[in-house]
Amino acid sequence: MNALFTVIVVVQVISALTIIGLVLLQHGKGADMGAAFGSGASGSLFGATGSSNFLSKSTGVAAAVFFGATLALAFIGNNRAPVSGGVMENLPVAPAVPNAPATTPAPANAPATQGNAAPAPAAPAGNAGQANQIPK
Repeated sequence: MNALFTVIVVVQVISALTIIGLVLLQHGKGADMGAAFGSGASGSLFGATGSSNFLSKSTGVAAAVFFGATLALAFIGNNRAPVSGGVMENLPVAPAVPNAPATTPAPANAPATQGNAAPAPAAPAGNAGQANQIPK
């Protein structure tokens, strides 16, 4: 499926470049406009221009190939199988940590607080302090 997608993209790019080249090579309708108003030499300014030549037919074929490739890319892109999982589903699972006690007693030889430093508040037991927090 991926190789087909790549082939269609290559066909679309080549047809787009072909259209650009063919349009730039063609003789524009407005090239004779100055002569038409000045001398009246061109009688087909707003009329029929005659049969189409090789360049205009080739441009039409390249445009049809481009539109066909665009439709094929839209069809393939719309019918791709959804990915079964994301990146986060492939991570290893961490072992569950049992509930640890909320506070631990300070060791007997712990240094006392110095100066103006206030002692850190103890963590609340269980989920008591998390009642107004946003859940993860």
